[in-house]
Amino acid sequence: QAALSLLNSMHEERLEADQICFNAAVSACEAAGQWAVALGLLQHMLATDVGPDVITFSTAISACQKGSRWQLALDLLRSMPERRVEPTCISYNAALTACEKGREWQ
Repeated sequence: QAALSLLNSMHEERLEADQICFNAAVSACEAAGQWAVALGLLQHMLATDVGPDVITFSTAISACQKGSRWQLALDLLRSMPERRVEPTCISYNAALTACEKGREWQ
């Protein structure tokens, strides 16, 4: 909650949040188990000039994993190339862990 409040404060102060700021907020949401908020931040980044990077996507995938949303995790992983973001081993590992927790091994 504090991370989102700080992000909003930046906007109120007419400071532009960059990719690092958004990634920190997505990471805070992931740590707090707020997968839906993390995805909302990712969507906001996609709709603005502050595009997400591999860290954003991997953290959002991990947030989905923690929220037992393995299908969303796989959707995010699959969407990365069309967003011109190259998945890494970390991205795949987060998605694999989401499948494991969802007992989706096939």
